[in-house]
Amino acid sequence: MAFWWPLLVLGLAFALCKLLFMLIPPNVPSIEVDASDMLDDGNQTKENSFIYVPSKRHTGRVQCYEPATMKYLGYFPELKPDEVKERVAQAKKAQIVWAESSFKQRRQFLRILLKYIIEHQELICEISSRDTGKTMVDASLGEIMTTCEKITWLLSEGERWLRPEYRSCGRSMLHKTSKVEFYPLGVIGAIVSWNYPFHNILNPMLAAVFSGNSIVIKVSEHASWSGCFYLRIIQAALAAVGAPENLVDVITGFAETGQALVSSVDKVIFVGSPGVGRMIMRNAADTLTPVTLELGGKDAFIVCEDVDVPHVCIITSYVAQIAVRAALQSSGQNCAGAERFYVHRDIYSSFVAEVVKIVKSVTAGPPLVGKYDMGAICMQEHSEKLQILVNDALDKGAEIVGRGSVGNIAGAVDQYFPPTVIVNVTHKMKLLQEEAFGPIMPIMQFSSDEEAVKLANDSKYGLGCAVFSGSQRRAKKIASQIVCGVAAINDFASNYMCQSLPFGGVKESGFGRFAGIEGLRACCLVKSVVEDRWWPYIKTKIPKPIQYPVAENGFKFQESLVEALYGLNVWDRLRALVNVLKMLSEPNTRPSPRRTD
Repeated sequence: MAFWWPLLVLGLAFALCKLLFMLIPPNVPSIEVDASDMLDDGNQTKENSFIYVPSKRHTGRVQCYEPATMKYLGYFPELKPDEVKERVAQAKKAQIVWAESSFKQRRQFLRILLKYIIEHQELICEISSRDTGKTMVDASLGEIMTTCEKITWLLSEGERWLRPEYRSCGRSMLHKTSKVEFYPLGVIGAIVSWNYPFHNILNPMLAAVFSGNSIVIKVSEHASWSGCFYLRIIQAALAAVGAPENLVDVITGFAETGQALVSSVDKVIFVGSPGVGRMIMRNAADTLTPVTLELGGKDAFIVCEDVDVPHVCIITSYVAQIAVRAALQSSGQNCAGAERFYVHRDIYSSFVAEVVKIVKSVTAGPPLVGKYDMGAICMQEHSEKLQILVNDALDKGAEIVGRGSVGNIAGAVDQYFPPTVIVNVTHKMKLLQEEAFGPIMPIMQFSSDEEAVKLANDSKYGLGCAVFSGSQRRAKKIASQIVCGVAAINDFASNYMCQSLPFGGVKESGFGRFAGIEGLRACCLVKSVVEDRWWPYIKTKIPKPIQYPVAENGFKFQESLVEALYGLNVWDRLRALVNVLKMLSEPNTRPSPRRTD
């Protein structure tokens, strides 16, 4: 007891000191970012307050507008290939300097960024809302929380997963140490979509910069206004820690701009459609540039009959609440989410009835007006595509059983699509096979778990799925059979809030992973390193029987060595080891030279 008592006291003292240290707030400086030109205070000049009229000709500019009101926001240049290459070259110079930075400096950058985000949530959400049409609540959930979680995870675990990782050396290399080292790749190029303008920039940027890279991000032409402002925040935080200029850059333009970026960088991260993803791969093939593709999704949402149905008559189950939220996110957040709903036939009717009740209470309208549940669609003419999918389903026997409404909007009516519930759908309809990216909820019934799995896998996409059941074991079994990269059990989209997890899909949903350990290390050159464990006392030597010229018993020696190391029977291994030692102790007999005459 006398021995353990001091150790216990020291352990408690250490724990207490660590707790007290955690209570001391870190010294994180504040940064100032000018946002005066981003706020709609009702005093805009005439030139940046008129209604946007889309041009049918190519103007060489990326023109920005509010989807909800069609108010013109401004324009940004369409960068030409030479300009893109110059921006990448500047980022490369900055990366060479940043590669020598300490993890302490990188963590301070994250803390400064996190502090600004927390203190300016409303500003960030309002800018995201104005640029993409999403509501403030949706912006907070999809932009702020996910980004803060990413930063927090990197602060907590990022350095650990970038430090050298020691591995086993195996039986033949016991005198060695082996490890994996992670070095920055150089310049990461990211081409991101418009659905989460803040998080889609911060997500690849955080992983790239923390792992010692620079990054050039080509933002969508549908979210350039907000993207260029978010760059101001990043640059201010980098300047506060003394990082080199041009370490992070945001570029604007169209397809030609993106193609130039792909051919200039050391790694490409792309978030977008399968069609553009194929183009990215073709362009990257010329330079053998590694690519991570996060493409479309058509996630399956499976509801079994044994879900817990509450007694209150508000909704059939909590599952239905999540289902409606998932369906409606597509417009408010411009998020694909769950797009195929499979409900067991025993609860099908009641599920549909309760979902319709909720959907009919949903109203779309200008997102900055708090009374609306849904915002506008970001992309022009997208509502026409959604209507084509609905019409195809109706022509093939489907039925609309419930729709939400669109508020009293002075203009931009085409930018809104009411939430719609459709039944009697089949997989022969385009609505069940093509990515909709809209607030359409097709509900199909199934009779058995096997049928649910078959339906879920009948898709060219494989991003995610959600399975609900009163039996956790049953839900896990169903999810394990669905071919996809992300699965949620009795929940929807919670995976993305676990930033230690990789994110990505299979099939036409892409390949490679971002987020989590895999995403962080994907920004690195992964190098295997082997060295002598007891240098210089024990060095690698070639056994005499297999030195050149190889002895007559060289193969016998090698044969015995293999069995001594890897034989399944311990006695056979010992016998082989004796043979190895015996041959090492014998004088080498070299093969007789061949006669040449």
